[in-house]
Amino acid sequence: MAFVNSAEILARLPVVKQADTQLEGLQKQVQQQGKTMVEQLQQEYLAVQQKVERGELSPGQQERGSCKIKSEGNRKSGTFEQDMAKQMQDKRTELLQPIYNQVNEAIATVAKGENVHMVFDQSVLLYVDENLNLSNLVMAQLGLSASGTGTFNRSTGRLWRC
Repeated sequence: MAFVNSAEILARLPVVKQADTQLEGLQKQVQQQGKTMVEQLQQEYLAVQQKVERGELSPGQQERGSCKIKSEGNRKSGTFEQDMAKQMQDKRTELLQPIYNQVNEAIATVAKGENVHMVFDQSVLLYVDENLNLSNLVMAQLGLSASGTGTFNRSTGRLWRC
């Protein structure tokens, strides 16, 4: 058995940083769409108010117009929030799943090469013996430089300190 620190591995991959940047850009774009939607609803409500002030609408017409705008706003808001969440999740999966697959393949390759049958993520362990850390070998498999925490020794199953 051995373990890896997947959070550290992912944090050091440039493609994860690129994916995060793309997700932030999408989030800003979606937030702007939401802001635009709110501004449109405010303009519609203001138009109804102005018609009332000019005497073009009766109080009943004003109430119906305001209720219609409020109802439409609630409907659009709920739909928008659901669509936004789905859009963000779909993009996150699209960008990050290939990276997760690449990391998992590197872990499997290292584990097979080191004759390790079980690899856990450090985050689920209650006790961590650094002598069983495969993170540096996985990072090397991914083309990243080692973090300096050590390297796994195949013959003893021990990690040698650098």
